[in-house]
Amino acid sequence: MLIRPRLVLSLLAVLLSGSPAIAADRTDPARLSAITRELASDAYGGRAPGSPGEGLTVAYLERAFRDLGLEPGGEGGGYTQAVPMIRTQLAADGRYAVAAPKGEVVLAPGRDISVISLLPVDRVTIDKAPMVFVGYGVTAPERGWDDFKGVDLKGKVAVFLINDPDFEAAASDPVAGRFGGRAATYYARWTYKFEEAVRRGAVAALIVHQTEGAGYGWSTVLASGGEGYDVARRDPSADRLPLQGWLSAEASMRLFAAAGLDLEALRRQARTSGFQPVAMKGLSFSASVGVTFSRFESRNVIARLPGRSRPAESVMIAAHWDAYGEGPPDARGRRIRPGAVDDALGVAGVLEAARLLSAGGRPERSVLFALWTAEERGLLGSEYFGSHPTASLDKMAANLTLDVLQTAGPARDVVLVGAGQSELDDLLAEAARRQKRTVTPDARPERALFFRADHFSLARRGVPALLLMGLGGGADLVQGGRAAGDAWVTRYTDDCYHKACDAWSADWDLRGAAADVDLVVDMTRRLTRPGAWPDWRPGSEFREIRAKTAASRQR
Repeated sequence: MLIRPRLVLSLLAVLLSGSPAIAADRTDPARLSAITRELASDAYGGRAPGSPGEGLTVAYLERAFRDLGLEPGGEGGGYTQAVPMIRTQLAADGRYAVAAPKGEVVLAPGRDISVISLLPVDRVTIDKAPMVFVGYGVTAPERGWDDFKGVDLKGKVAVFLINDPDFEAAASDPVAGRFGGRAATYYARWTYKFEEAVRRGAVAALIVHQTEGAGYGWSTVLASGGEGYDVARRDPSADRLPLQGWLSAEASMRLFAAAGLDLEALRRQARTSGFQPVAMKGLSFSASVGVTFSRFESRNVIARLPGRSRPAESVMIAAHWDAYGEGPPDARGRRIRPGAVDDALGVAGVLEAARLLSAGGRPERSVLFALWTAEERGLLGSEYFGSHPTASLDKMAANLTLDVLQTAGPARDVVLVGAGQSELDDLLAEAARRQKRTVTPDARPERALFFRADHFSLARRGVPALLLMGLGGGADLVQGGRAAGDAWVTRYTDDCYHKACDAWSADWDLRGAAADVDLVVDMTRRLTRPGAWPDWRPGSEFREIRAKTAASRQR
């Protein structure tokens, strides 16, 4: 891919020029803005993996790391790691229907049902598969919980509730607090539920959509448009379902009623450990939909600031470079979904952190700067790195991830997603105090944001991870306070998240985002000191995983 002259000039101007308004050892809001503006421009086409925009994006990022004097951290002495992927697309004329005692219920794609297939096949056909409601679909022996009770799901369609069993529990309910209360566990995630359905032999899995439990509305569910992405697998049918996706709240009510079932009553039953799976008597699901698929290679981009005395030990700073590409035209006719805040701004933050840290010379430990592909398609780039690491995960002290930084100005606090998970919380609090700021936990932990960003691919392998994400709740802004911060989150989430209006704006005030990047730089400098091995808190899902590799680390 040829690099445009304008791109080179823009990059050099952004990365090499000074900013008189900002100290040399601080993140420059103007640099953040310029990098974001470039990556979110129409030329990049929304940065979809496998698209022409990917080539342009990767070329930009490689040059940025090279200009900063960083070593390649990818494969074969280069800055990239190839991620073999498959893209699938369901035909728009697919038919989905449920046979019911009083007649067939046709499910309209987009209105009633939203599904994808991750199998490289020409057609998915499901013929009158029985449907079984499995509650929240959780198997958690450590919590004394099993929603399946040995039910046979082979050849059947599993129907799930989103989130986990104590999400809607009252304080007096026996389940209250058993899964972290309103703070979601990994059992809350749709990915976990689909994995359970595969393990139990189901032919499809459908989740009853609920905006509060999912953390996003039905319009976000529809963003995929029947398009699916996955890493290429040797035996896809062993790991993936023929169909997976969502039922709208309205369609779910109709289907449960058609089976003579009360969905709200079943929700209450599902919040008890004695819940038994419920056969949706008289209902059988059929689907016939064409599938087109293609195979391609996408790329992670990884750079390395080598450590002086302990180069095999590392700290990682990361973000994802991909966005949603092009989609149906919005009300203004815009098709490109540029992903400016999500997550071109996070990428800009990683590049600024790389500039600041590389200017300080070689630390004791190495620092890795990772920019992932296919986060929006299921954390696929970071997940591939997790199973094919180019650096030891056992000797990685921490992963610090930037995903959706706020654009509304300086804040008195920083919002922490996943508070209470690891000792990294303490390092963040110390760094915030040095900025005369405080740390505010995610205001809505039930949305499971901690399990929805790329750091999770490292966390699930034991690496202590910390996520800074502006969607975790409104910051306490210097101008307007918490109310103004909440208004920014609401406006962005409702109007622009994963949509065409997530575009760069000259009206942004990035001083707050810059301060958050400075927090990450501060933490990284402390984490690169030998002997700094933060751990997961007792009770974290990841503590035992990390403990298995303790012998490989020195304190």
